[in-house]
Amino acid sequence: MSLAIIYTRAKSGIKAPLVTVEVHLSNGLPSLSIVGLPEAAVKESKDRVRSALLNSHFDFPARRITINLAPADLPKEGGRFDLPIALGILAASGQLPTDALQGHEFIGELALSGELRPIDGILPSALACGKSQRNIILPQGNATEAALASNTAVYAAKHLLGVCAHLNGSERLPQHSHDHNKDTTASADINDVIGQHQAKRALEIAAAGAHNLLFSGPPGTGKTMLASRLSGILPPLDEQAALEVAAVYSVSNGPPRKHFFERPFRSPHHTASSVSLVGGGSHPRPGEVSMAHHGVLFLDELPEFSRKVLEVLREPLESGSILIARAQASVEYPAKFMLIAAMNPCPCGYLGEARCRCAPDQVNRYRDKISGPLLDRIDLQVHVPRVPHRELTANKPQGEGSTIIRQRVITARARQQERQGCANAHLTRKQIDQFCPLNEEQLAMMNTAIENLGLSARGFHRVLKVARTIADIDAQDEIKNQHLSEALAYRL
Repeated sequence: MSLAIIYTRAKSGIKAPLVTVEVHLSNGLPSLSIVGLPEAAVKESKDRVRSALLNSHFDFPARRITINLAPADLPKEGGRFDLPIALGILAASGQLPTDALQGHEFIGELALSGELRPIDGILPSALACGKSQRNIILPQGNATEAALASNTAVYAAKHLLGVCAHLNGSERLPQHSHDHNKDTTASADINDVIGQHQAKRALEIAAAGAHNLLFSGPPGTGKTMLASRLSGILPPLDEQAALEVAAVYSVSNGPPRKHFFERPFRSPHHTASSVSLVGGGSHPRPGEVSMAHHGVLFLDELPEFSRKVLEVLREPLESGSILIARAQASVEYPAKFMLIAAMNPCPCGYLGEARCRCAPDQVNRYRDKISGPLLDRIDLQVHVPRVPHRELTANKPQGEGSTIIRQRVITARARQQERQGCANAHLTRKQIDQFCPLNEEQLAMMNTAIENLGLSARGFHRVLKVARTIADIDAQDEIKNQHLSEALAYRL
């Protein structure tokens, strides 16, 4: 048969659209042409494939070979199409039975010797392959990551000959499976932070409802320590969310995640650019906001970030995703994260104390780096004061540890999932009306707060979401006056 059809997957953000590789052999002068919007690396695959076939002791047909990568309007990049192109040539030339290709998808880069080299972004391809009810055959180096897709049969090979032997039925490839590691890294206990009971309470509320949080106070009061303890009280990811996070890491071309169910915690330096924060590049890669998907993005020394960099956070904070538009295509990455930030009250950090030498203009310029719209998107804004000397010198654990708080957070999150199917921070406008009703006394309280605090419509709704979370921590079905008062206290 002079025509062979093979299925593989392209890479588009965290999606893996299906690509049909059509290989046709016809009479004419020997040549090989690849059509279907291939980039340079894909065009170069014809030389890699030719050498791989010859070095694997196959015949390279001396005919006119046309390879079509469909759909033609989808950009194709990288060496991920080498293996399906090679198998297509073998099937079209009769060196491989075409029936054996049914029910499989193939992906992988070929070395000149015929060895299979791993590619990036394999997990989205494996997940999509399972949804199409086909098996996937890929390089050995991608087997562990691809096996995270538990609904997909994953077969890995080290060499092109191994793939052909599997398809011929002479030697079957082993099927890979993955046992998800439910262990998490040992997080430092929140009791390591001396005092700061209000800040610890705010951290618990933020964790229970996935709210954004800002710590403000002089240096050395424990702001960074508190933020670093957040991982120890957050609930673990469920399998679907863990797969979404792993898919983002897969396409980022970075190392795979060691702890599958642990929520990511990203802490970029304040010299980070806007592209590194939200993603981009000529070949768009996910940024820090996407790497923190379903987890935490911690920005220490918030006003030290460029104002332009901070402003790019506004859209993903509201929508939970980021759209990167380029001339060739647009790529959307998920970015549903908790923003935890820490800042000093002035450039020197000692505002209101005798040693502060900051002029009012300096303080204003320092604080103006954080715009009103960005600050309005932060649900809880907490002042972290200095710890009294008596508590500091006592140096004894105070309050509850991370284990007890984490259990309350898990219980509160479970209530939210059962009630509305999402965390309170992600409630829609209609869901707020349904799950956060207020009585007449509470409405009067909110009207007074709107006038005194100058709350915007967004700020008003975020106060209700925080109050709903506090009620969930207290295992209350209705928002009480004390819940609403506490939520208002967290708006500086």
